Amino acid sequence: MPPRKKPVRRKKAVPASVGLDAAQTLQVDRARLDPLRAHIEADGGAVLGAYNDPFGGRPLVLAALPVDRVDPTPYQRDPSDAHVKRLMNVIEKIGRFLDPIVAIRQDDRYWTPNGNHRLQALKKLGAKTVVALLVPEPEVAFKILALNTEKAHNLREKSLETIRMARALAQAGDGKEGDFAFEFEQPAFLTLGVCYESRPRLSGGAYQSILRRIDAFLDLPMAKALRERERRGGKILKLDDAVSAAVEKLKSRGLTSPYLKPFVVARVNYTRFSKATSFDFDEAIDKIIASAAKFNVDRVKQEDVAKAGGGPIEED
Repeated sequence: MPPRKKPVRRKKAVPASVGLDAAQTLQVDRARLDPLRAHIEADGGAVLGAYNDPFGGRPLVLAALPVDRVDPTPYQRDPSDAHVKRLMNVIEKIGRFLDPIVAIRQDDRYWTPNGNHRLQALKKLGAKTVVALLVPEPEVAFKILALNTEKAHNLREKSLETIRMARALAQAGDGKEGDFAFEFEQPAFLTLGVCYESRPRLSGGAYQSILRRIDAFLDLPMAKALRERERRGGKILKLDDAVSAAVEKLKSRGLTSPYLKPFVVARVNYTRFSKATSFDFDEAIDKIIASAAKFNVDRVKQEDVAKAGGGPIEED
């Protein structure tokens, strides 16, 4: 694992100094968008307008698309039924759909990496059409997920979404895992994604602090990187087994707390006290597993757990 780089402090931008002015957003290279326009119309849609993105200057198309031709990207999280119902109620109450989804054209259909809840709400309301902001470059779909703030991710959702994205990129066959650091955000999400696929009720938040110290993006082609993620995920599940066994022993002694698992992990995670800037994954995780396996529950008192409780660990 390479040494951590110190964060670079962002320079404050001069107000109104970046991107296009209002008139420049209309100076669109229409010929560049003609193929996309033709596809939209052939698909039964309608182009409502085109403009240059005011920040980066790249062309975008606003279109009305047949709702049955739009799907979520296959690697993103599953929609929340409760959130879909809330959106349905709001759309019905105001009688308007005011928040276009983001979409790309993919294999004669349209994928939305940012807007699945809105899309599902419209479909369940029986709408014929959805308004979409179409990005001409399909590869941008992987980056658009970073903009998805429609419903806050929990750790499980984020990790599953990330590993699904990695599998989609592996099928495309291009690039190494480290090339997609922006899209993946944290290597921990990849390893935990594998874990959640095997163990949906995993308390992944208990292990994220360890992975932040010892995990790193891999300098391997995506297919090989995925195999390594499967192996690393297996080690985290082995650690979870050892921690869970210690937790059961604590419970059998009458200790009660919603934070027993994070408590045990904190006690066996030697990396949080280390001044090292890099760790070998296997060496570190094997040492932590060994510590968890020989965890001495007889030395733990209820007040120890209470003191260590603090704020709740991130819910999965």
